[in-house]
Amino acid sequence: MPHAIPPLLIIDTGQPVAPLRRHGDFAHWIRVAAGLARHEAAAVNVEAGDALPEHTGFAGVIVSGSAAMVTERLDWSERAAAWLRDAAEAGLPLFGICYGHQLVAHALGGTVGDSPGGRTMGTVEVACTTAAREDPLFAALPARFAAQVTHLQSVLRPPPEAVVLATAGHDPCHAFRWRDRVWGVQFHPEFSALHMRGYIRARADLLRRDGADPERLAAAVRAAPQARRLLRRFARRARTLAAGSDRSGT
Repeated sequence: MPHAIPPLLIIDTGQPVAPLRRHGDFAHWIRVAAGLARHEAAAVNVEAGDALPEHTGFAGVIVSGSAAMVTERLDWSERAAAWLRDAAEAGLPLFGICYGHQLVAHALGGTVGDSPGGRTMGTVEVACTTAAREDPLFAALPARFAAQVTHLQSVLRPPPEAVVLATAGHDPCHAFRWRDRVWGVQFHPEFSALHMRGYIRARADLLRRDGADPERLAAAVRAAPQARRLLRRFARRARTLAAGSDRSGT
């Protein structure tokens, strides 16, 4: 009998803004966007105090966004970073989203700090680098594509051995790959246009304080299907690698 493919682990590092919690938590948004059935994913909320399991029982890991800051060096965040470093070194496929992108970069020796452009929110245009043409996840993307973003910090220096896959605005490392099984993206592939507009409405006062126009930003939000497809490609790749390991007995 063939072995069942182990689930993907979703590491939840925060929760959506209050008005959007009726649509579920980040783990739910990620699972749906990645095209995973309930039995194909498990979730732990490290911000809420959940312990991280042994990484050997999973096909891959997706790390969510958060309202926290990597530079705060919170205890739960640093524990998660150490776990991610060990998992990455062991060859487990990883995919970090926003805070997760920054946390993975930090875990592997990169530098995270305040974004040069300040708060960024809304639908932005992401530009692929030439390295993206050879990447297993990014190669199928157009040279430029829309993505949903909301962040104050970014990866200022990617980890050693990482290759930058995309840039956006003031952010020169909007996506990277480390070795051949670890990815980080600053944008939110799990966000629909509804999620993005909800975030803009929830942060309207902060946006106005920063000199931005939330009404204009909300009106400019559009679908970002290319960004969303990255999660499905990662999930398929992780599950395929896990199935291959089962067949080879490794």
